Amino acid sequence: MTNHQYFRTDQDSAAVVVLGAGVAGLTLANLLQTAGVECVVLERATRDHVQTRARAGFLAPGTVRALERHGLAEGLRRRGVPHGTCEFRTRSGAFRLDYRQLGLREHHTVYPQQDLVTDLLAHYLAGGGEVRFETRAVSVDGADGERPTVTVRDAEGRPGRWGARYVAGCDGRHGAARDSLPPTARRHRRDHGVTWLGLLAEAPPSLDAVGYALHERGFAGHMARTPEITRYYLQCAPGTPADAWSEQRIWDELDRRMYAAEHGPLRRGPVVQRSVIALESDVVEPLRHGSLLLAGDAASLLSPSGAKGANLAVLEAELLAGALVDDLVHGEPASLEQYSRRSLEYIWRAQEFSHWMVQLLHAPSESESEASFETALRDARIDALRTSRTHQDWFAENYLGL
Repeated sequence: MTNHQYFRTDQDSAAVVVLGAGVAGLTLANLLQTAGVECVVLERATRDHVQTRARAGFLAPGTVRALERHGLAEGLRRRGVPHGTCEFRTRSGAFRLDYRQLGLREHHTVYPQQDLVTDLLAHYLAGGGEVRFETRAVSVDGADGERPTVTVRDAEGRPGRWGARYVAGCDGRHGAARDSLPPTARRHRRDHGVTWLGLLAEAPPSLDAVGYALHERGFAGHMARTPEITRYYLQCAPGTPADAWSEQRIWDELDRRMYAAEHGPLRRGPVVQRSVIALESDVVEPLRHGSLLLAGDAASLLSPSGAKGANLAVLEAELLAGALVDDLVHGEPASLEQYSRRSLEYIWRAQEFSHWMVQLLHAPSESESEASFETALRDARIDALRTSRTHQDWFAENYLGL
């Protein structure tokens, strides 16, 4: 039975208020809109910032299928590039894994996350959706009841309030949703003790593969984004400012760590974007607190080493949208009651693989005696990945799946 009161909207209220216009928030908003559930998206940044902030760009096959199911994959189908090869480089040499031929024989689609966000936003707005940009959510109040409110401030600092039946917190780990959680919420956190310098270069890819280089000076990574843009990562000392290294030093260090002397020089170009990424992982449990529900980075933060963040965000948004529609449209709350448990199963699976990748790609930082043991274990993992079809199939299935 439809509960129509949740579809009537007065000024500054909606059935579902979505915090955050990232992948999770916009996927959720699109699915709710298609189902006829009124929602509004509140985003603290400008529209231009939302559509240009660079993030990951590797979409798993399950993510592509989910977007296709809901008519949200037109852009990535036209401009996305299939990709299915990794290359590992070590002091002992290099080897490749064509993971399209391993495991479930599937591949990634390379599609910059900012392009996906732009597509999702355009689709939502074209359908009549409402996004309030430069509107910062300050707190979520009354989540233990049936009419929570979100206190906001606009770009000029003027206060406002939004009423809702449900609030979907998709505003990241430092957003209002997490800040409004009750003391009973459990927070699991792991600091991996590793820092990356994230770089976007106006340079064609130097490899037709995702490149993972394990070097005594630290990890280096190569990820193609477009025919003209390449994403690089360089492990650096914690606390290193993003602008600490000159472009000459960056390219020289990339050449050294990616063994360019042995495998060929990198194609250089201007570094147009830099960021410092401290590899951390965390999970909030549960993901539902009365009328407040979490998804995306507000629910869990993953190390970027496993390329799971955007993929997990789409999966959680699909689960949450289905549960909200069941409750609001059909009067069936069972799916909403199970949302946290179901999502956390996927989250912990993704966390486990991402943690495995962190250990694979980085030298240990323990005491000298423990470090030698951990280094030997890492060498054994690499050797198994190089030589064992069983390990290769396991890697391919987990690299692509959730």
